[in-house]
Amino acid sequence: MTMVGCQSTPQKRIAKNEASFAAMSPAAQAAIREGRVEIGFTPEQVELARGKPARVVRRTTAQGEEQSWIYERRGSRLGVGLGVGGGSGGVGGGVGVSSGGRAPNIAYVVHFAGGVVRSVEDYGR
Repeated sequence: MTMVGCQSTPQKRIAKNEASFAAMSPAAQAAIREGRVEIGFTPEQVELARGKPARVVRRTTAQGEEQSWIYERRGSRLGVGLGVGGGSGGVGGGVGVSSGGRAPNIAYVVHFAGGVVRSVEDYGR
């Protein structure tokens, strides 16, 4: 279960890294405050804007190492179902509970190459 009060926000992350944030360009600061990631951002800037990723995937290519930071949606994927039925003189019922399965719940992916953001995938809400 995710507790709203415990979630990190750009403002909380900025407050913990004020000196670093102050040294960034006004455009980068505005994007970070809004939680946006821009092409050319460093890993530090992405972490200020979005927080720590749920997973990091590394690839080695002819051009060097690339990384993808994967952010997942927060919140419960718990589902509950209730059914009641009858017929031919009988009555039955059932309850089902699901954890949402093992499918990834990807919200945002940031791709780095050469130590900076090269592309961003935003899967929306």
